[in-house]
Amino acid sequence: MISKYKIFHSKNLYIFFIILSLNIFFFSTVKLYAKGFEIENIEISKPFEINFNKNEIIDVGFKIAFNELISLITDSNDQKKIKNIKLNEIKSMVETFSIKEEKFINETYYVNLGVLFNKKKIFNFLENKNIFPSIPNKKKFLFIPIIIDEDKKDLLIFSNNLIFSQWNDHYQSHGLIEYILPTEDLEDLNILKKKYDIIEKYDFRDITNKYFLNDSIILLVFKNKDEVRTLSRITMNDEVSLKNQSFLNLDLNNLNQTVNIINSLKTNYEDHWKKSNRINTSIKLSLNIQVDTKDDYKVSKFEKKLGEIDLIYDYFITKFNKDNAIYEIIFNGTTNIFLKTMGENDFFFNTQNKIWILK
Repeated sequence: MISKYKIFHSKNLYIFFIILSLNIFFFSTVKLYAKGFEIENIEISKPFEINFNKNEIIDVGFKIAFNELISLITDSNDQKKIKNIKLNEIKSMVETFSIKEEKFINETYYVNLGVLFNKKKIFNFLENKNIFPSIPNKKKFLFIPIIIDEDKKDLLIFSNNLIFSQWNDHYQSHGLIEYILPTEDLEDLNILKKKYDIIEKYDFRDITNKYFLNDSIILLVFKNKDEVRTLSRITMNDEVSLKNQSFLNLDLNNLNQTVNIINSLKTNYEDHWKKSNRINTSIKLSLNIQVDTKDDYKVSKFEKKLGEIDLIYDYFITKFNKDNAIYEIIFNGTTNIFLKTMGENDFFFNTQNKIWILK
């Protein structure tokens, strides 16, 4: 006959495992979705008048935050397609917002907002517009602008080169690229002057190797009395892309005109970078992965990483018990890209069966 103690003990164990399973379930669902897109430091001010309405100011903040987000994750052509979006549609994609700071100074209201957008809703909205978003990754490029005076057969890099001196003075808040300008080295200038006749075919490695950056943009600006022509040599991941532009009646000694060409070139470089990071949201690969729930640290680390990877559209737990949880992950890419992305973050899987096992 089974003793009362054993029955009592068995019941306690059973209750313990039920509670443990429920804790695992609810702990996991706190972070059901991969992270949203957060736009911070939206600063707005408005005179404090009789008809002052704080909600209207917050609505303005939503519009500013949305436009900032779209500028980060779509190229300049796609941004034109969604210029006239209505406020209600923007608000439907807001997950939450926070007022970081608010104050009244000289009868003027100042507020600093942070807005968190639901990534899933943003992706669905863009997909309905036939727009593929990009992962908003920051990137450093070595940037060397060279003006080639075809009439004088001369090169300008540092002195008398407004593109060089003004390039980093014109910051774009939605820019993902950080430009590293070269130091004023006469040796570099002499190397380039010797390469004048083959400058369009030169690989520039003698110069770029000094800066220990794998990625670079070499801007060749050819000017003559009739026009200005630019050739951008973009090296990224050991692949070289060439981009050409032409400008008529452009004076490179005129500050305003030079700033215009700088903004145009920066837009083109940002578009090129975004296109290389596009997410094909039409691909929704479903993966089932088994995770050992007895290792709390592994579960926490795994879920945290799922929430940080932009290619993960969604994830949730489909089954669980006291030993394991089965995650279904919706991934905007192929299995190879998923395995590569997770492997770069030290997560590896046994893929022999339909349900993969996190090692």
